[in-house]
Amino acid sequence: MASGSAPPNAHFVDMHPLLDDDNKSSRNKLGKQPTNGPVKFRGGGGGGGGGGGERKPQAHRSLGRQVSLETGVAALCMEKELKGSSSSSNGKQEPKVLPRSGKSLGGLRDGVGGVETCARKGDFSIFRTKSTLTKQNSLLPSRKDGELDLNNLEGIAGDGPDDPVNESVPAGRYFAALRGPELDQVRDSEDILLPKDEVWPFLLRFPIGCFGMCLGLGSQAILWGALASSSAMKFLDVSPNINLALWHLALAVLVSVSITYVFKCAFYFEAIRREYFHPVRVNFFFAPWIAGMFLAIGAPPAFAPKQLHPAIWCTFIAPVFVLELKIYGQWLSGGKRRLCKVANPSSHLSVVGNFVGAVLAAKVGWVEAGKFLWAIGLAHYLVVFVTLYQRLPTNEALPKELHPVYSMFIATPSAASIAWDAIYGRFDAVSRTFYFIALFLYSSLVVRINFFRGFRFSMAWWSYTFPMTTASLASIKYAEEVPCFFSKGLALSLSLMSSTMVSLLFVSTLLHAFVWRSLFPNDLAIAITKKRHCGARSQAKEKKAVKKAYDIKRWAKNSSLSLVSSITKSTSGDKDSNGR
Repeated sequence: MASGSAPPNAHFVDMHPLLDDDNKSSRNKLGKQPTNGPVKFRGGGGGGGGGGGERKPQAHRSLGRQVSLETGVAALCMEKELKGSSSSSNGKQEPKVLPRSGKSLGGLRDGVGGVETCARKGDFSIFRTKSTLTKQNSLLPSRKDGELDLNNLEGIAGDGPDDPVNESVPAGRYFAALRGPELDQVRDSEDILLPKDEVWPFLLRFPIGCFGMCLGLGSQAILWGALASSSAMKFLDVSPNINLALWHLALAVLVSVSITYVFKCAFYFEAIRREYFHPVRVNFFFAPWIAGMFLAIGAPPAFAPKQLHPAIWCTFIAPVFVLELKIYGQWLSGGKRRLCKVANPSSHLSVVGNFVGAVLAAKVGWVEAGKFLWAIGLAHYLVVFVTLYQRLPTNEALPKELHPVYSMFIATPSAASIAWDAIYGRFDAVSRTFYFIALFLYSSLVVRINFFRGFRFSMAWWSYTFPMTTASLASIKYAEEVPCFFSKGLALSLSLMSSTMVSLLFVSTLLHAFVWRSLFPNDLAIAITKKRHCGARSQAKEKKAVKKAYDIKRWAKNSSLSLVSSITKSTSGDKDSNGR
């Protein structure tokens, strides 16, 4: 019926040409589809209208809307480009590839590859909690087989087996993709899953390192309580009200930071997983529980009895013990996150929790539990200390820049000496041994003051204050056991240094938060990709490198043959010229 006349009562709908399967090149030429081939009618039926005229085929624009997604998303608006360009003779246009620009593809952006959709600038839902994502995706139509997966055009998160968000990132990937003393800066050669040129939601920018501020303030409350009650520091005549004010401030900061991080766990749990697999930040998951133990130990006498209830110790030590079983098990099993691969100075935080828990156990009256924790802390401190000192060849390269993070070396031996004194009631030879180790490490860092310059401020700096405070507390205990001018002067000097550092950091935090508004920049460390080569641009670079290597090999193979042939030709030419 392609050439005959249609019956007067026939009404055909949605008429379009059927392309030949073998003519693959004509599928990409959306602007030049053949119209003289056989025509297939999708459906028809008797119409109520008596119009006997045949409907003309729809215009080219209507055909552009019926293109299958298999031709590529970038080809949907190629019609406009073909109409607007008059310089091209044949109208050929290759489908464009969406470039990697740090933008997520929760919705496609305007002007990229000619795609016009109403989309947000950045889609942060890939880091949202799975339950929230399931509720959002239930409102969308299910994706059928053969359709284009918009979430995986650039290797960005989806629910498939190669999901770079929901699966754990290898430990070595963090060292390869990040730089800086805290592994918080993305290398220039890397791309991330979230946009770099816009401000992320506040919860995504709120790192686990904020609990370091709670460690610094909580340890200061203990320090000023010890200065007010110590017999060796009576000449200072310190008021107990300072301890009371610092304790309330530390409690308020801990509650605020904890509530904020709980909201982050509720809404962006995938970001929490990224921080847990981070080789540096995983150790800061001990910080909130250690800060809670600091508040329990340094509670003012007006609020706390002389002997605390054991339930307080159980509440804070249970999460610490669970984390230790997980992390120490990874160190012991020798997997991809073994200690020689992920060891860094912040690993001392996971050990300090044992000694602080031992001090709190002695304060609640459970001395045997304190001895148990002290033994665990000693065993793992020796392992971490030796690993960080010798720098095994199998260890991932740590950043070359020295940073106050190395003050973590001071915290563990100082806490061990204080814990031994709390358990056995004397600052004896064991306590003094660990105290002298901490004092020597403190001195070795102080003389290298130039190594701590030139680094930008961040919230993680707060975690470097409590090692100085712990050393000050150990010095006060030593001055009580060995009262002399030198011991008292040393305790006073270290106490002033730690209090000055905490005061400076507190003022800097307020300025960055309320004046400069730069306290929480985009947390680029959690948005790295799981694999190095992902996305169209990385694949193109990889193919180019492989092709270049292949060309070099082919040139090297052919050059020797060409050299031999040229020598042979020149020799034969000389023979002919001489007539031989």
